Amino acid sequence: MAIHSRAALIGATAIMLAAAPAAFAKTVNFSGTFATENGATTQPMGSVNGTLDTGTDKVTYVITYSGLSGPVVAAHFHGPASAGQTAGVLLPIPGPFETGMHGVLTANATTVKALMAGKTYVNLHTAKYQEGEARAQISVTK
Repeated sequence: MAIHSRAALIGATAIMLAAAPAAFAKTVNFSGTFATENGATTQPMGSVNGTLDTGTDKVTYVITYSGLSGPVVAAHFHGPASAGQTAGVLLPIPGPFETGMHGVLTANATTVKALMAGKTYVNLHTAKYQEGEARAQISVTK
């Protein structure tokens, strides 16, 4: 009887340890507002709003914008970079590139760390401003 109880205790402990990381997972909200960059003379308006699930590293986002020189041809999460700095692509955002675009992406450890530190930005690229016309620096919100 003691053997069965011990096996049950070991099994229950293993299950609790496997579930422990999920118990510490949380959802982090983030947002950013678009402004011009790279010499663009347009007046972009709009924002990025989303969440990061720290247990699954899933990034959920909604992007709205207007006031660009033309259609968006590419969009990305960039980083790590503070405001005013540039950086490479962390997460490509799939099209179609229309205001109100939304989706879920899976982040790697570098992206999660940069996002949590406020060192990511979303860049909207147009044909006229291929290096990026509008940038929204991402901040973690409460």
